[in-house]
Amino acid sequence: MPNIKFYDPYLSIKQQITDIYQADKRPWVIGYSGGKDSTLVVQLVFEALSQLRPHDRIKQVYIISSNTLVENPVIISHIDYNLGNIQQSADAKGLPVSTYPVKPEYEKSFWVNLIGRGYPSPRQHFRWCTDRLKIEPTNKFIRERISEYGEVIVVLGVRKAESSSRAQVLEKHRIENHVLKKHTSLTNAYVFAPIEDLSTDEVWRYLLADNSPWDTDHHKLLDIYQDSSEEPVFMLDKSAPAAGTSRFGCWTCTVVKEDKALVGFINNNHPELEPLLKFRNYLYQIRDNPKKRELKRKNGSIYYIGKDDTRRRGLGPFTLEARKEMLQELLTTQSTILSDSAYTSKYGFQLLISEEELKLIDNIWMDQGNWENSVPKIFQQIIGKPLQWQEQERPLFTQDELRVLEDACNENDIPLELVHKLLKVEEKHYGYKFKHGLYKEMHSILCQDWLHIDEDEVTSNDF
Repeated sequence: MPNIKFYDPYLSIKQQITDIYQADKRPWVIGYSGGKDSTLVVQLVFEALSQLRPHDRIKQVYIISSNTLVENPVIISHIDYNLGNIQQSADAKGLPVSTYPVKPEYEKSFWVNLIGRGYPSPRQHFRWCTDRLKIEPTNKFIRERISEYGEVIVVLGVRKAESSSRAQVLEKHRIENHVLKKHTSLTNAYVFAPIEDLSTDEVWRYLLADNSPWDTDHHKLLDIYQDSSEEPVFMLDKSAPAAGTSRFGCWTCTVVKEDKALVGFINNNHPELEPLLKFRNYLYQIRDNPKKRELKRKNGSIYYIGKDDTRRRGLGPFTLEARKEMLQELLTTQSTILSDSAYTSKYGFQLLISEEELKLIDNIWMDQGNWENSVPKIFQQIIGKPLQWQEQERPLFTQDELRVLEDACNENDIPLELVHKLLKVEEKHYGYKFKHGLYKEMHSILCQDWLHIDEDEVTSNDF
């Protein structure tokens, strides 16, 4: 019989990985989401490095995974387990591989923005969460490596077969006659997509042929897909589809009407996630309720319809009362899942919201004039114990002083919120010799639209 040679795409890809790896000293940053595509990329790179002689492993490979702090528990548990195995196996084999979970700063976390600042629950045209929770932490890590090495190569498990938009993005940033592509936003960063031409079947065929080199059974990954019918994605830019439509996303995602992944998990072996779905649906339902939203926006403009309908403006952030309600619901959900042995046996005792976030929320509410220690009170009421920092904080005003202040405002027909804001500005500038900043901030507060609008211009039909 003639000697027929079959084309093996995986050998070709591994050879390409080896060639590009040895071509220069630029470190690699691999984006790992825990999904099939990024898992295949990590495995192919891992195997390619293993086949090199030790002195040819010339540069560092960083495997980073984005943890938004509100990840689906099934997915983050899977990712953490695999990252640990990858690192342990890499160390044993002497591979220059380091795993890093990246996460947003608590100041920019989902709960601090939603419950603290009152940002509306994310929607398709206001995905404020994408930049803060996914893209910024990832890009910060890459920029740090650029600062250290001058240039980096970002290795991604993106494929043209995923979608037409993904194929267009890949082609748009391609450098002519080069395998590498320009990064969409980071200078001195280049993108390498080694599996971009593979089909979905080819990805699964390789993964299911054998265990991973870090001794993980990829059939468990297949089970996750079958339970949810969704797909994880590592996001570097907004060109990726919205989480929840065809991807695993945060369990809090309200960009879409229904979180099919979370529903799929609950219906297939993960009923312990039901409280999370209930809370997520609650966030979706209250988003456009005018009674839960401020009439005025962050910039001081207000929601009203004047004589000309074109003067209509959108609703502002969630009201303080709505944010207190959200915190109560969140802590109740947290208490429910942590008392469920089925949940804790699978995912441990991870809190839905950290004490660091609670303290930041408390500080934001204080800055906005809520001097009643609402966060510690709500926490004590729901959880049944005090926050560690609760007794160390001294309130700006006592309850009696707050009542006197409120009575004085009512008697003189002055908005209590206005006085809160002015007093907070004065406190911030206390002890300063020069008062220019104080006067400027007070002038800005006193000039906001909401202080100068007639009540009959605000529509009652929206309530």
